[in-house]
Amino acid sequence: MTGTERESPWFRNFQPAPDAAVRLVCLPHAGGSASFYFPVAKALSPGVEVLAVQYPGRQDRRLEPPETDLRILADRIVTALEPFTDRPYALFGHSMGAMVGFEAARRLEAAGRGPVELFVSGRRAPALDRDGDRQPGTDEEVIAEIRALNGTGSMLLDDPETRDMILPALRADYGAVRSYRYVPSPPLHCPVTALTGDSDPKAKVTEVAAWEQHTLGTFELNVLPGGHFYLLDRAREVLDTIEEHLAGASAAAA
Repeated sequence: MTGTERESPWFRNFQPAPDAAVRLVCLPHAGGSASFYFPVAKALSPGVEVLAVQYPGRQDRRLEPPETDLRILADRIVTALEPFTDRPYALFGHSMGAMVGFEAARRLEAAGRGPVELFVSGRRAPALDRDGDRQPGTDEEVIAEIRALNGTGSMLLDDPETRDMILPALRADYGAVRSYRYVPSPPLHCPVTALTGDSDPKAKVTEVAAWEQHTLGTFELNVLPGGHFYLLDRAREVLDTIEEHLAGASAAAA
């Protein structure tokens, strides 16, 4: 691990792979943290070096105020990512993380240092975001949705003390998703691969397929069995897709 990585509060490099030709920057879902991607880092190393994003307001950044605006969050991640664009990299985001990844990719391409690919998971296309969509607002509604989706850490909500620690980040993330409005702009140039569960109540297959309109590059849709957190049960298929796609970037870099 380099000094730059140690100094950045934004990224966790659970499995350093200094000789990897390509990096994968992973963005968590609402209420999620960098540790969600620990298994990904372990599975992809040493061929791919995984940098898991740690949003403010959780785990070792719990004393920092969580960000309540997805665009500002993307701005801050793009700034922090600059030292790590010295080799080809891709972005992977699940649910809220897909939106943050999309906004980050737009900014990075505009700056001339865009990703080799954007992977979006469990989230409908940005152009389908609609004003007034019902999103959980109260703490009770947020907790109920996490339980219904079988989200990671949902059982931790049974403990009042733990719940009090988790809720501020959850509340901020859901507020950021609720207030996000897609601003039309030219499509991305990088390839986009969209993944979703076939029974995800938050991202219907037709809505996820609409990501195709957001890129001038190649587009691929992968539908796997499962709900919103299908990627936990179908980790091997998701990892295989990532490895297959990034193999080309690794070969080009070599």
